[in-house]
This record gives sequence, C-alpha cells and structure tokens, in this order.
Amino acid sequence: MKKTLAHIAEWLHIEEKIDENPVITGVSINTRTIQPGDLFIPFRGEQVNGHRFVQDAFAKGAAASLWLKDEPNPPQNVPLLFVESGEGALQQMAKAYRAELHSVFIGITGSNGKTSTKDLVAGMLSPYFRVKKTEGNFNNELGLPLTILSLEEETEFAVLEMGMSSFGEIEFLSNLAKPKYVVITNIGEAHMQDLGSREGIAKAKFEIIAGLEATGQLFYDGDEPLLRPFVEGNPHIMTKSFGVQEHNNLRIAEVNFTEQGSTFRVEGELNEEMSIPVLGEHQVKNTLAALLIGKEVGLTSEQMRKALKQIVLTDMRMQVIEGNNGTVFINDAYNAAPTSMRAAISFIEKSSIKPEKWLVLGDMLELGNKEQQYHEEMSKSISSEVFNGVCLYGPRMEWLYNKLVEQFADKQIIWVNDDIEKLVAFLANKINDQSIVLVKGSRGMQLERVIEPFQK
Repeated sequence: MKKTLAHIAEWLHIEEKIDENPVITGVSINTRTIQPGDLFIPFRGEQVNGHRFVQDAFAKGAAASLWLKDEPNPPQNVPLLFVESGEGALQQMAKAYRAELHSVFIGITGSNGKTSTKDLVAGMLSPYFRVKKTEGNFNNELGLPLTILSLEEETEFAVLEMGMSSFGEIEFLSNLAKPKYVVITNIGEAHMQDLGSREGIAKAKFEIIAGLEATGQLFYDGDEPLLRPFVEGNPHIMTKSFGVQEHNNLRIAEVNFTEQGSTFRVEGELNEEMSIPVLGEHQVKNTLAALLIGKEVGLTSEQMRKALKQIVLTDMRMQVIEGNNGTVFINDAYNAAPTSMRAAISFIEKSSIKPEKWLVLGDMLELGNKEQQYHEEMSKSISSEVFNGVCLYGPRMEWLYNKLVEQFADKQIIWVNDDIEKLVAFLANKINDQSIVLVKGSRGMQLERVIEPFQK
C-alpha cells in the first residue's frame, strides 16, 4: 500500500481538514513491529489501551495514527485521524483498498489443512506471478484486513487463509476479500464446542461463498458428504471437487512416500504424475486444490510440476526432522483434531521410510462435550501390530491411554500429564536410527518440545 493520509481519510469518510498529508506505506497495530511510514491503529480493550503507545509509534517512524473520538488528550502536532472504532476503521480501510486493487483473491478455509493449502497454492503460483499470502495466523477479522492492506498494488494473486470459531465470521471475511476462487479443504471437529456438530461446522465453512465473485469458482473436498447439500443448494456457483473417490473432478490415483516427500498420480481434470517435498496423503489431497487453481489460471502441467517440487510449507506441518541419533521425526505439532490426527497416524502406518514406528500424541483441544469420546475412538487407528510404541501427553490423553494400555506392553506405552521431560527420557531409551516418530497435538500442547532434545 502507498496512499496519502488524505486518501485514507476519504476511505474513512472523514471530512475534517487534513493539515499534514504524509504518505502511508503500511498499517500496524503493534509498536513492537511497526515500520517507518506505517499508520498506527490503537485498540482500546479491558486490559490495555493502545493510545498509550501512540507517541512510541511516532518515535519509531509512524507517519500517522488513528485516535478514537472519545479518547481524551490526543497528542498535538502529529498527524491524527479521529475515528469511532479502531477495528471498524481497519476493516473499512481494507474494504476500500480491496476495491481499488486488481489482484485475484483466493480464499481458503477448512477444519484442517488450510495453512498447508495456502502454502501449496501460493507456492504453485509464485514462480510465475506476483503473489502475496497470509503470514502466520493473520486469518481473522483483524489479521485478514492487515494482510489486504499489506498488499502491493502490483500483486497479481492474494492467497488468504480464513479462520473462524463461530457462525458469521467466514461470511464477513469473504465479503471483505471478494475472492474469485475459494477452497474448502475438509470438515473436521475443531470448534465443535462453538458450532455444535460437524453439520454446523460445514455450514460455517460454506459461508466462504458469501463474497465470491459472480464468475468465481469453489474448489472443495468432494469426499466429504456434509458439503454436498450446500453445493447442491447453490447450483449457480461453478464448482470442482477433489479427493480420492471416483466422482471427484480431480482425484488421487496412487501415492508413494520417501524421506524426500510424496510422489503421486492424479486422474480427472489432469492425468499426471507429480511430487511434493511434503509427507502425507492428506497433504497430497491438499495439493489437488492447488493443481485445480493452477490449471484454472493457465499453468501447464510442466509448470505446476516444477513449482510443486520447490514448495515449502509453514513449519510443523508434516515437517521432516532428522534427529542426532538418526531417528526421523515427523513434526505435525501445529494443531490437531480427530480428522487430521487419524490422517497423520494413517500416513505413519503406511510409511516404509523406517521399520520402527512410534507415535507421540498430545491432547486435542476445543472438541466440546464429546472430547472424551474422540480421544478414546483414536484407539481404533492404533494397533500394536503396526506401532512399536506410543507416548501420550496431556490430561485428555489419559482416556486414550486407558484404551491402549492392555494392547501395548508397559515398556511400549507411556502417558504423562504435564512432565514433558519424563516423556522425552522414555522415548530416548526406545528410538534409534531405525525409528520414525510422529509428533502431533493441539497448538496449546507445544508438543514440538519433544523433538528439541534430539536436535542438540
């Protein structure tokens, strides 16, 4: 973004005279990361009042700042715009800037895999176009506007992750972004406590079509029956499905894994062999959305094949890490829900990378009143005939431990409530250069700590 303060005042429908008219080159809500030329937006909450940091923002190079109209003692002799709401102003600015951009916007949501799919889509397009994607977890009602305002006017594709925890949030984000292409990766169990059921989650995710351009397209997980009623109920929308089942427009025909990644063959809209430097059939499935979008924007199969080989996913998504004892760790510790955990366990089960297979699993959070059931049911995916051992971490994983303890000998299984060092010590005496270890749990468990001692 590169706009004068007067231009931004027009976006915000501010009619007061602008005495100083600096050029704004970015927007910030945090003085710790503010850059020279930024417009600072102070938020006022119960714990912190951002107006206290406005002078600090200017000291660090802010070109201007917003100021709430009912906040007393505005600083003098600095460029300020007075607004009713900091959040509302941020969103209005993003909406106005979006209307001026000619970029193609791509919105991505889903219970699992949206960050990986965002990385895959952006990585597919980046060698051939000017691409910007959501950074970190800037995927909500504050993060997405900040991402939009960070776009350069020359950006050709903006790949935006859209997260949510309740109804209406995805609809708001979609209406703000006005995407041409949208992706629904899958429907899992995350946010069950807020949305009540998987059907409710499907309804909330399908809100992503709210702002879809009239000529836009929806790409969705065709293996998920809960999405079909919504697709069939919106026949005016152009759609393409992806998955493993025969009816999908693009489907996985075959997958093979090595320590270098996944090689796979697709059929349908494309009939090609491809590879990605990422492990897991669920990651291959996410790649199908990128392939459909790549085809739609005119990339050849060879261009897509070349781009996919260079893909880099955000850390802790089926990330391969070699330990100092030769063990291969699969770090999938960014988040976890039953759907994604089953997929990761299934990958290890099918893998031939190493002969000895271990699971390190942490609590799955935000599952509502069925959380015990979901943890216990994970035992159906874990067999002592396949896995050499299981390490469980967190209070909820005791439920799974009680289901598995009779199947696994004492020396093969451990559960700890909160003593990560005890779990690491147990694992250190078991694994070696013949072992592959899946590490997966919800973000709040910070289960990547298990891997760190093996990297020193």
